[in-house]
Amino acid sequence: MRFNCLRTELSNAVSNVSRAVAAKATLPALEGVLIKAFDSQLEISGYDMEIGIVTRIDASVIEEGEIVVSARLFNEIIRKLPNEIVNIETDDKMITYINSGSADYQIVGMNSSEYPELPNVEAVSSLTVNAELLKNMIRQTVFATSDNMAKPIYTGSLFEIKEGLFKIEAVDGFRMAIREENVESDIEAKFVVPGKTQNEILKLITDNKKDVDIIVGQRHIIFKIENYSIISRLLEGNFLDYKMPSAASTEFVINTRVLASSVERMALLTNEKIQSPVRCSISSEEIKLSCSTAVGRANDMIAVSVIGNEMEIGFNNRYLLDALKNADTDEVKVMLNGSLQPMIIRPVSGQSFTFLVVPMRLAAE
Repeated sequence: MRFNCLRTELSNAVSNVSRAVAAKATLPALEGVLIKAFDSQLEISGYDMEIGIVTRIDASVIEEGEIVVSARLFNEIIRKLPNEIVNIETDDKMITYINSGSADYQIVGMNSSEYPELPNVEAVSSLTVNAELLKNMIRQTVFATSDNMAKPIYTGSLFEIKEGLFKIEAVDGFRMAIREENVESDIEAKFVVPGKTQNEILKLITDNKKDVDIIVGQRHIIFKIENYSIISRLLEGNFLDYKMPSAASTEFVINTRVLASSVERMALLTNEKIQSPVRCSISSEEIKLSCSTAVGRANDMIAVSVIGNEMEIGFNNRYLLDALKNADTDEVKVMLNGSLQPMIIRPVSGQSFTFLVVPMRLAAE
C-alpha cells in the first residue's frame, strides 16, 4: 500500500475514528485503526465490538492496500508531523513507513485479516433528521441515561417514531428526560440506542444545517453524519413505560435561570461525600429553599405565584440542576403531586421536553 494525503484531514479522521477504538482488548487489532487505500480515497475505521466509526478522505493512492496500525501511536505521529503532505507506505512484513518533510517513522502494523468485520446492517426502516434538531434532542435527554450495568437497557435512550412524532426518552431511576418533535416521516419504529453512541453523535455533528440519515436494522443502527458513519449495536430489553399524570395538585411558572441559580447556591454546602437534599417549601406566593449539612446551612427565597396546594419537598441538587440546565426556555412550568411523587418540568406552552426528578425523603427539622 502506498499513498499520500493532507496531514490535517488524516489527523482529524484518525482522531475521530479512534474514539471507537478499544483502550484494552484481548484482540490486539481492536486497539488499532483499519486503513484501506483504494481508488482516490482512504477508508479509516475504528471498532470496539459495540460501536464502530468509519470515515473516508481524499488521497492520492499509488498502490492500493490495507493495514491495521496502533490507533494511539498513529494518531500522535500524524498530529505532530511537520509538513501538510504525508506519505505513507507499507511492505510485505507489515512495516508502515510514514514520511512528512524531515520526519520519518517506521512502525509495525498488523494484517487487516486480523481485524473483525463491522456489522452489515440491513435496513428495516430509515429516517432523515435535521442535524441541529437531532443534536438538541440527544443533548436534552442523554444526561438522564444510567451508568449502572445491572440494568443495561437504561444505559441507552428509547428512540420512538410514530405518526410523524419523533421522541427520545431516557431514565436512570432517579430522573427521566423526554424530548419530542414532529418530523416528516411515515415510519413506525422503536429502538434503544446506547448513551455512548449518542455522545459520539454529539461530537461528530459540526454542521447543524445538514441532515443525519438514520438506518435501523434488527440489532444494529447506522447514523450517517456528513462523511462519517457510526455503527452501533442496539440495546435489547423492556424499556420503562411510564404513565404521565394528567393533572397536578401544585404548579407554578418560574424563570429557569433564577431557580437554577438558587439551587446552585444551596449546593455549595454539598459534595460527593456530604449529601443532603435541597428542601423546597412551597406556599402561595413564594418558594423557600434551604440546605443543611455538617458544613452549615443555607437559605434562599424566590417570589412566585403558585396554583394549588402548599407543600414541602426535597431534591438531589445535581438531578434538579441537570433538568433545569437542559431546558431551552427562559421559563418553565413546574408540576407537583405531593412530596413523594416526581417533579415534572415542562415548557410553559407545549411539551417539547419533559423532565422528571424523583424527590428525596426529608428528615424532620
